[in-house]
Amino acid sequence: MVSNATVKRLDVNIDAGAAVDTPDNLGRRATASFLSKADVRNLSFHYGQIQALKAVNLSFAENKITAIIGPSGCGKSTLLRCFNRIHDIYPNIRYEGEIILHPSGTNIVSSEVTPLEMRMRVGMVFQKPTTFPKSIFENVAFGLRLHGDVGKRIDEEVEKALRAAFLWDEVKDRLRKSAYTLSGGQQQRLCIARVLATTPEIMLFDEPTSALDPNATSKIEDLIISLKEQVTVIIVTHNMQQAARVSDNTAFMYLGELIEFDSTRNIFQSPAQKLTEDYITGHFG
Repeated sequence: MVSNATVKRLDVNIDAGAAVDTPDNLGRRATASFLSKADVRNLSFHYGQIQALKAVNLSFAENKITAIIGPSGCGKSTLLRCFNRIHDIYPNIRYEGEIILHPSGTNIVSSEVTPLEMRMRVGMVFQKPTTFPKSIFENVAFGLRLHGDVGKRIDEEVEKALRAAFLWDEVKDRLRKSAYTLSGGQQQRLCIARVLATTPEIMLFDEPTSALDPNATSKIEDLIISLKEQVTVIIVTHNMQQAARVSDNTAFMYLGELIEFDSTRNIFQSPAQKLTEDYITGHFG
């Protein structure tokens, strides 16, 4: 067993013809070796008496894009939001199991780890742009100021983040104008720049293009693909075509359980489980 404090290489190759209807087999088909950035271990999550996640086990490859797909209410957004502890703002929630972040070995859902710490280390972009009622510059500088950065460093980091978000050339001459003057797609890229400015270890995207037009969606997808050069990306999407376009690996969830995980190519071309095939071919969902 490799220590929690080290980055782990996974090389799981479960026979696609093996039995797939037992808890030990569910969700474990994978054919590619990869370095794991985060391991979800036997994770369950409860909203009061409602169990939204049921003993999920899943690893997320470092500097790759993992898509989480499944019908509404399957637990994919619930799983995503465990990573930066957004659930903690609500009462009567409970985590069981672990999410281990490598290489530090930090258990993200431990009571000894503060939600604020995880929100700085794991950034999130939501369905609709969540720009602040501030200037374009101050939106990106927000997290940097929380870090205690000042002066010239902030200027440099804001520009760096805006460039990484493919937005600098469009806003460099109006940084002091309100973020609300930007289009919807530009605002979403501004939110991505705000997250990037704090140099997160993982970036979470929850249906990031569902409120955008096709042109803006294309720009966001290109941006997401470019981000894996510097950060591990996890994206929740209802859009099967989007998952196929942008992700390296795909996890399929149903009723709070992980049903199947594999390379995106295998999930969409030769899924191991009938339930996965039925979903991606539109038989339900």
